[in-house]
Amino acid sequence: MLGYIWQYVYSSFLRYWLKWVVRQVSGKCELQRICAGFQPGATRTSKTEYSLQFSKNKVLRGSLQTSRDSLEQCVDHIVQAKNVKPQKDPLFRKSLHTCLLQITGYAGLYTCVEDLRKETFSSDNMEHEDMLLKLWKLLMPTVKLESRVTKQWGDIGFQGDDPKTDFRGMGMLGLTNLVFFSEHYTEEARQVLSHANHPQLGYSYAIVGINLTEMAYSLLKSGDLKPHFYNTVTGNPELLHFHHLYCYLAYEFDKFWVASKPQSIMEFNHYREKFHSQVKISLQEPGVALTLTVSSEH
Repeated sequence: MLGYIWQYVYSSFLRYWLKWVVRQVSGKCELQRICAGFQPGATRTSKTEYSLQFSKNKVLRGSLQTSRDSLEQCVDHIVQAKNVKPQKDPLFRKSLHTCLLQITGYAGLYTCVEDLRKETFSSDNMEHEDMLLKLWKLLMPTVKLESRVTKQWGDIGFQGDDPKTDFRGMGMLGLTNLVFFSEHYTEEARQVLSHANHPQLGYSYAIVGINLTEMAYSLLKSGDLKPHFYNTVTGNPELLHFHHLYCYLAYEFDKFWVASKPQSIMEFNHYREKFHSQVKISLQEPGVALTLTVSSEH
């Protein structure tokens, strides 16, 4: 309770007085001090985001919803509003622009991911069908699929004879992630599939993959992935970067599962939550970068 009261008093009153005092002493506004005092990455961008979010200036608060096309103009307005002299602080404008590109880009990435998640797999859509068949060919190159609807889909971890029913929760986002992992990290994906088909430690490869897509989606939606993207993408994060994040989760979860040696698949939820907790702890580290590092990428 006391913590909430202190946070309210600080953010509503003390913070603004402290900012004013420090500006009088240093001759620089808070945004200048942040951009000059921290290296590019999560710490600098997160502090910039916090400063803009809780500013009393409408121009600064509104910058968080700026479109990419209006970003240059937005930076100009902030420079003017804070009376920053470019000749005295020549690096400020570029640093602020980078931070805003990451901040607004994260919101744009969530919109793209959400749109793909809402796209329902349709057997009438040939692009959807081709993507599904591509997944089979990437994972099972030496085995011919007997028909579109077949029990063979169980060999790569789908529940029924027709995989389309397994995509309901994550839509085309789930399938796109599975294909991306199999296409760009083919050797690693096949290795994970071999572990998934282990007689004792096995699990449903595709179903778990879709479940990990949900994990990545929820981390993105909650904002927990901001440090990762602020550290690994110097500009505007895009869908490609989200797919790579999924690949990291898919590969690392498999390692975690095999190392944990669960008694049966019935323990999946327990180990899934343990893995989820580990990822969230990692995301609290200032220099976090959830990047899949392998010997070669295909």
